[in-house]
Amino acid sequence: MSIFALAYILIFVIFALVAYAVVQIKLFGIKIKDFWSFIEANQMLDKLYKFARQYENMSPQEQLIYLSEAEKIFKAFDNVPDALWEEEYDKYKEVLSKYKDIKMIRWAEENK
Repeated sequence: MSIFALAYILIFVIFALVAYAVVQIKLFGIKIKDFWSFIEANQMLDKLYKFARQYENMSPQEQLIYLSEAEKIFKAFDNVPDALWEEEYDKYKEVLSKYKDIKMIRWAEENK
């Protein structure tokens, strides 16, 4: 019987912590969907940051994928306050720089 009581207490604590986190996010003025997109974008930012540092020349298909994923990251980061991601600013800046380089290369190729 004490195992069931312990399980109920743990479940209650977990739900209470989740509810507290949701309330804090809402008090900060962020929608839950935007916050979840930010978390996913933050994970993708790490991947794109590594990719941007490793690859100088990308195939056209890799460029399109990179551009698409970077745009998703930029949109997600725009929906949350800057204070949440100021630690990731250097990675964001590197990904943005590579994004701009690829856009310029693709624009130059189109205008030949």
